[in-house]
Amino acid sequence: MGIRLPTLEYLRRQIDGSLPAEAGTEMQYPTAISRLLGFRVTAIDAGTARLEMDADAAIHGNQQGTVHGGLLSELADAAIGTAHSTAIEADETFTSIDLRISFFRPVWKSVLTATAWPVQRGRTVTHYQCEIVRDDGKLVALAAGTVMTLRGEAASGR
Repeated sequence: MGIRLPTLEYLRRQIDGSLPAEAGTEMQYPTAISRLLGFRVTAIDAGTARLEMDADAAIHGNQQGTVHGGLLSELADAAIGTAHSTAIEADETFTSIDLRISFFRPVWKSVLTATAWPVQRGRTVTHYQCEIVRDDGKLVALAAGTVMTLRGEAASGR
């Protein structure tokens, strides 16, 4: 890896198209699951993130023929994790403590946008909110998640 950038700068440059091919960061972006599911980081700031994906029940469907709630949960978790990765130091990492999600309306085929932001920031524990909306602007799901920042030996090897 040639150039090592802080996660926030890395993601900003990825979004605006100025990220050099040899650049890297302390986190793995894009993540393997994000590549698999087609998640895109479309906006980023310290502690906040917006991700999008093209959801289609023909690919991501459940037995009722709508987009599976597990996919929505993964999208929310990815948005929260991306937001938190911009709010920690280079030698820190994090782990999710919990994720709760409420579903409001179905999705068949839509560009979904997940926006995550901190509700309460602490030195070690931060609580996030994440809303997922369809491309018609209607709220699909609302998630709340708690993330713990790991430091020192707890962060080693993660």
